[in-house]
Amino acid sequence: MKSLKVVFLGTPEFAKNSLEAIHQSHHEVVGVVTVADKASGRGQKINQSPVKVFAVEHNIPVFQPEKLRNPEFLEELRKLDADVFVVVAFRMMPKVLFEMPKLGTFNLHASLLPDYRGAAPINYAIINGEEKTGATTFFINEKIDEGNILLQEELPVLPDENAGSLHDRLMEMGAQLVVKTLDGLAENSIVEKPQPHVEHPKNAYKIFKEDTRINWTLPSKTVHQFILGMSPYPAAFTTLKIGEEEKGLKIFGGKLELSNHGKPAGTLEISKNDFKIYTQDGIYYPLELQLEGKKRMNIKDFLNGFRNFDEIKMA
Repeated sequence: MKSLKVVFLGTPEFAKNSLEAIHQSHHEVVGVVTVADKASGRGQKINQSPVKVFAVEHNIPVFQPEKLRNPEFLEELRKLDADVFVVVAFRMMPKVLFEMPKLGTFNLHASLLPDYRGAAPINYAIINGEEKTGATTFFINEKIDEGNILLQEELPVLPDENAGSLHDRLMEMGAQLVVKTLDGLAENSIVEKPQPHVEHPKNAYKIFKEDTRINWTLPSKTVHQFILGMSPYPAAFTTLKIGEEEKGLKIFGGKLELSNHGKPAGTLEISKNDFKIYTQDGIYYPLELQLEGKKRMNIKDFLNGFRNFDEIKMA
């Protein structure tokens, strides 16, 4: 089978798996483009992206341009004479870059396009209670996530699965789909096809902090899926008032119970053995949580940390 010369563009762990799969295939990774190193944390330690760490370990040339239109960077990439660029969890690319390789540039997206275009397809598949999702490889064009589809594969969403678990399963499946796509392009056996026109495709907009607040007036199932869809990252939260102090409370998982309780939604009942929040049509029991300034813990350890439950209210 023909071997392709590949330039890989990506940053997080999700992308690293695809890079590793290409590296282990018979295709050749001739260069990697990733984000610049960042100082973070208390000690301002310099952090390298997972993609860079892998590339350095395997002696693959790494490029970390501030600007993707930088003429020197573009010239360096041209010299690599790659057949194809592969993009996984990277940033918007200018036309001058994605049109460079002779076979084009394709992207791996963690949804069944055209649904869930955007930055957070895994989170929204869980939030919306989808029973299946999947991954798509498609040629990049000037519109976000709208290029012609190459390959697509479905994956069932498991009952009570959270975004973290689905992320890991899609990461593995997606890496294999990337290699299959490279094989198909090498053999000229893939027929690219335009994305089907859907009147109102489901969106997966970028999630901001204000989007992660839990709305307790919604039905229990909706609340439950929202919490799972935000878990473990960016994490759904609510606010507690402890005495005079307001503190954010991240909730990573729990269970629900449907009931006609007649209490206002958002009412909190808390004691040494119990923590429940009333929703529109039932009760939600948080089981994994993290109070602002504390570490993540299970409900038993969380409740053991309080003496006076009378001073705890919903803010």
